[in-house]
Amino acid sequence: MEKQSPARAWQLPDGIDELLPDAAAQVEALRRTLLDCASCWGYRLVMPPMVEFTDSLLVGVGEDLDLLTFKVPDQVTGRMLGFRADMTPQVARMDAHSLQDKQVNRLCYAGSTLHTRSGSLAASRSPLQLGAELYGAKGLSADIEVMALMLSMLDVAGVEIGQDLTLDLGHGDIFKHVLAASGAADAGIEPAIFDALQRKSRPDLERLLEQLPSASSAGLRALMEMHGDLEVLDRAEAELAGAAPEIRESLRELRELASALQARYPDVSLYIDLAELRGYRYHTGVVFAVYTRGLGEALARGGRYDNVGEVYGRARPATGFATDLRLLAAQLTSKEALQDAIAAPDLEDETLQDAVRALRRAGETVIVMLDGETDARCSRELTKIDGQWQPKIRRESLGGEGK
Repeated sequence: MEKQSPARAWQLPDGIDELLPDAAAQVEALRRTLLDCASCWGYRLVMPPMVEFTDSLLVGVGEDLDLLTFKVPDQVTGRMLGFRADMTPQVARMDAHSLQDKQVNRLCYAGSTLHTRSGSLAASRSPLQLGAELYGAKGLSADIEVMALMLSMLDVAGVEIGQDLTLDLGHGDIFKHVLAASGAADAGIEPAIFDALQRKSRPDLERLLEQLPSASSAGLRALMEMHGDLEVLDRAEAELAGAAPEIRESLRELRELASALQARYPDVSLYIDLAELRGYRYHTGVVFAVYTRGLGEALARGGRYDNVGEVYGRARPATGFATDLRLLAAQLTSKEALQDAIAAPDLEDETLQDAVRALRRAGETVIVMLDGETDARCSRELTKIDGQWQPKIRRESLGGEGK
């Protein structure tokens, strides 16, 4: 085996990140805060496995997720294993197969995922995904609850819920109905049209639509421009609703949802984008994403995906959202770690050890100073006073003034 050069031994693959102590502490504190928030809303924590057989992990998820998934042969069974690229299908399997509750089921989760490639230049290939899923409720009230939980989580995380936040709303069914009415599937250009709309490339879309009758392609051409404020819904009613009666129902849902969100969060900007097609192959209703000024990536995104559990033998209405803890933590104002630890001398003293154990049980951080070390986190030190070890403010923590 060739000996690796020390100059390369520390290198990580592109898009694979590590978290050093300060960043790791921030992400872990954020994870606890967000899961506690979800718990207060009645969402129960689940922990799906990092790997599963691809027969289960990738069934019904679409080509995009399949391509993102690392696959390796299982040395025990010979079957193919996949490292999860998204935890949502796993949680859907747990609801459908492992839990089998007949009532509404609220679940939350947090864990590492792994992608074969980055979604953008700045994106990680190892996102720390945290999310919440609501199963068994099909009304708009469920969609509103999930979006309200998402905004509540951002709030407790320290993201200011105001004009710097924009909530994007779309609907997974509208594109499907307009596409079906166009005849693009028969012409074999459906994937190319999807790609052009996803990139919002009008020249590419126009070249593709030349292959369709002008009457049937009008809806797709109009869809490209269906993004902006709430007035977009009126334009969509006039220009798209004729393609399929179901589109009117989708637009009604978006109007009701926008009205409810405006009443609850008047400071959050709403943006309608009917050509937002991320995940359209499995989204069956409202889709949403929340953005903050100056960041090209969504802070969190989600949507409705009814019957996602059908492939596991149990179709259920479902809606949910997810965020990347790394991305979210990077947007928060970094706070310096409080210097509130206690330094303890490295002595074999039974009364000292008793004092250290008692302080740690009380939740204090006590660091034993080895080999003459110092630690900037320690603003206090254990000092023996009248025969008792007690925390005392260190002189250097007082700015050297000897107060």
